[in-house]
Amino acid sequence: MNIIVAVDRNWGIGRENELLFRIPEDQKFFRTMTTGKVIIIGGKTLDSFPDGKPLPNRKNIVLTRRDLTGYENELAIVHNLNELLAEIKKYDFNDIFVSGGQQIYNLLIDYCSTAYVTRINVVRAADRFFPNLDLRQEWVKTDESEEKEYEDLKYCFQVYKRKD
Repeated sequence: MNIIVAVDRNWGIGRENELLFRIPEDQKFFRTMTTGKVIIIGGKTLDSFPDGKPLPNRKNIVLTRRDLTGYENELAIVHNLNELLAEIKKYDFNDIFVSGGQQIYNLLIDYCSTAYVTRINVVRAADRFFPNLDLRQEWVKTDESEEKEYEDLKYCFQVYKRKD
């Protein structure tokens, strides 16, 4: 299972249920990596999508305590970790991307083997964070792109792998 996330220098990912950044190349990367695959998100992340609708061309699995009646044909709704673990058995683990938010990342990081991190070299006021993989001994950075720039933001794409 994989994680995909964009973070600032302090591993911030969001503020007031909004992403900290909208970088076209990062959004394209997310689409490329997850189209035709499975994403796992929380209810607040679903709310942050355009019109609060599931992302197209992906299997959206939402882990939430809320009642999402009316969405059953568009996504899979699970209400706890056991239901989620049963649901994801239907899919190839390599095709699953944990996609936020903070609570979902924290809950599932130990089930993941690869993390695709867009690292933006700036600090933004964040109220949601991703675990700092550089401080976790079980994770190692295995790849990093050259530095890129969008408007005033410098960023790169990084890959972390869980050590065996």
